[in-house]
Amino acid sequence: MAHGTVVIDRDRCKGCALCTDVCPKNLLHLESGYNARGYHPVMLADGPGHCTGCAICAVICPDVVFTVYREGRRL
Repeated sequence: MAHGTVVIDRDRCKGCALCTDVCPKNLLHLESGYNARGYHPVMLADGPGHCTGCAICAVICPDVVFTVYREGRRL
């Protein structure tokens, strides 16, 4: 199984939550705090490392806040 992660540019995020709806693992959530623009930014709640780096969040994001990293399984 592939493993990955995303890095989120909190200050670009406007909290539209489109990414939270499409994450197949339900790992993205809006923070309770605010970013520099006054929005609740998205955060990755991936403690045990379940993110696969599928990049669906990056594709749907209108503000280009995601950088996706994916590491494939070595055979």
